[in-house]
Amino acid sequence: MCCESKRRFLLLYATQKGQAKAIAEEIWQQAGTHGLEADMHCISEMDKYNLETEKDPVVIVISTTGTGDPPDTARKFVKKIQDKTLPPDHFAHLQYGLLGLGDSEYMFFCNGGRTVDRRLQELGAQHFYDTGLADDCVGLELVVDPWIDGLWLALKEALQLQKEKESMNSAVDAFSSSISTAPHPVHELKLSSEVQNLKLEDDGARASDTLSQKLDDINLVAPARDTEPSLVHSVPPVSQSALNIPALPPEYIEVEFLDTQGENPHLSSLFSEGTTFEVPVTKAVQLTREDAIKTALLLELDIADAAFEYQPGDAFCVLCPNNVTEVEELLHILGLSEKRDDFVCVKVKQGTKKKGASRPQHIPERSTIKFILTWCLEIRAIPKKAFLRALVECTSDAGEKRRLQELCSRQGASDYTHFIRDSNVCLLDLLHAFPSCKPPLSLLIEHLPKLQARSYSVSSSNLYQPGRLHFVFNIVEFPAGPSRPVSRKGVCTGWLAELVAPLLHPSKNSLDTKGESSSTGKISIFPRPNNAFHLPADLSVPFIMVGPGTGISPFIGFLQHRQKLREQHTDWEFGETWLFFGCRHQDRDYLFKQLQCFLENGTLTHLKVCFSRDSSTAEVAPPKYVQDVLRLCAKEVARVLLKERGYFYVCGDKKHMADDVSDAVVDILSMEMEADKLEAMKILAMLREEKRYLQDVWS
Repeated sequence: MCCESKRRFLLLYATQKGQAKAIAEEIWQQAGTHGLEADMHCISEMDKYNLETEKDPVVIVISTTGTGDPPDTARKFVKKIQDKTLPPDHFAHLQYGLLGLGDSEYMFFCNGGRTVDRRLQELGAQHFYDTGLADDCVGLELVVDPWIDGLWLALKEALQLQKEKESMNSAVDAFSSSISTAPHPVHELKLSSEVQNLKLEDDGARASDTLSQKLDDINLVAPARDTEPSLVHSVPPVSQSALNIPALPPEYIEVEFLDTQGENPHLSSLFSEGTTFEVPVTKAVQLTREDAIKTALLLELDIADAAFEYQPGDAFCVLCPNNVTEVEELLHILGLSEKRDDFVCVKVKQGTKKKGASRPQHIPERSTIKFILTWCLEIRAIPKKAFLRALVECTSDAGEKRRLQELCSRQGASDYTHFIRDSNVCLLDLLHAFPSCKPPLSLLIEHLPKLQARSYSVSSSNLYQPGRLHFVFNIVEFPAGPSRPVSRKGVCTGWLAELVAPLLHPSKNSLDTKGESSSTGKISIFPRPNNAFHLPADLSVPFIMVGPGTGISPFIGFLQHRQKLREQHTDWEFGETWLFFGCRHQDRDYLFKQLQCFLENGTLTHLKVCFSRDSSTAEVAPPKYVQDVLRLCAKEVARVLLKERGYFYVCGDKKHMADDVSDAVVDILSMEMEADKLEAMKILAMLREEKRYLQDVWS
């Protein structure tokens, strides 16, 4: 498999959006400088490795997707190791270290990695190195970097232990049964997400990842007035430090300009998620008033001629392009404006040092430059440190070069977090801030991730409106800031708003708006079924829905479906339904006033609404948020969940709502059961396990 002159370990990655793969590639690159050889594979390539017979240490880097699921590339692997017939010593021979990636904004943090880790332990595998759990909410690098730093000593000790055992086995084979099996002490690394707890070591002479420079060498003198750091300016100690920067990633993509013309590939060929459908947008309604803080739109798609099936509660994905103006701006900065419609051939660079280099699947072999920047690359992505390191080599100004080095260095970790990550800086912002940086197109293809399709909750029922699909969204706004000179709209929401502008009828606040013009255009979509966020199978079971703002979207589909079932089956028994809805102002952003109709016809049993920004003259101020209203209905909520074994659905913003709702439910359970908070938390965990407390949330 690998060269035998260096000590080998197996390196597996399971990625959804490319982060785990990029980290695995960083480990692979660093391995050589430590006298090690990483045999790297995607975890899905099970024909290229065999854990059942693996003798060398195994390193696994795995992300989490959806509601705590392993990435798609790990599904077969997870299914295989979860086989209940496997004996508890199945992997007793295996030594491994695992790095999990996740986002603590979501309920099941790092659950993809935890699932694999737990199962390997159950099957007898042993850690040779502590498991690392990196949090994308605060910055993956805060755990990833020190985890990789500590990996090499742990690997060498594990390999040395393996070598000693092999030598002893061969020398005294007859007495092998008497050899002590006491565990060998291995290097442990206690990981922390707080950067002040990390001990950053200066590795001195390692040319691959150390760069020492003095300020005098590059004549970088800060004006006296610049006492605060910024994206383009540093202050001591960073500005005066010798820097530990990442190794320069090997180039592996070559872009060849073609004389021939042709057609760009169809969008469906860029997505491996399944069948895509091109469907017309037939209706658009602005649900909020012009003076509302956020603008919410409802769009209707005609799916009558598409084999597109969905249930209320499902989601679907929209294939969207990058902003036209931003693409043109990028073409101009890269000096490619005149060649925007030229066809290029993208291929692997001959003689590249990158292991297993291949053309990214989301990049067509032949297409125009404009097509690549418009439909293939996430040009709004926050640049990773490896990308910054590569951009250093494309920057001519000495001061700009130094600052980019600082931002990708260990010493500049705090600046990177503050001025790039937390500020949502993208490539275009960097190129404006560092005008002497002129990267080639090939570098963008190497470092920018795939342009992801955007996911939306279905807000309709196919039973209620056959052949139609509704969805609701806020137009996302990113205000200008110190690191970003211009305001921007969300990639997909901004594009959709522009696309449906001819159909919009502001301030109608109704699903029954008349007089829309004909379809304005088509969009490409594909289904993303939700395995759990559906109506209860038993229609007599009661359920509670909590959905402030656009979080109400899937519940409109629930209620439409319920209403149709009630009309069709008058003799069936239906459980009671509760809806808790909240918004800022009753007269500006009460998205669906037709909720009253559901209440009047009996589809909805209880409707509880609140308005957080409306002033009140009442002697007792009304509740502002949905969690406050829930507490006022504590006895009923506890009855539905505990006595009647009902369901509880939450949809909307996680950081500012879902966690508060969860806390409110814990308080309710604690109070109504007369139990302590810990016991109430256990009950809530049980409800989640039984899939009776369900969330569809976003950060």
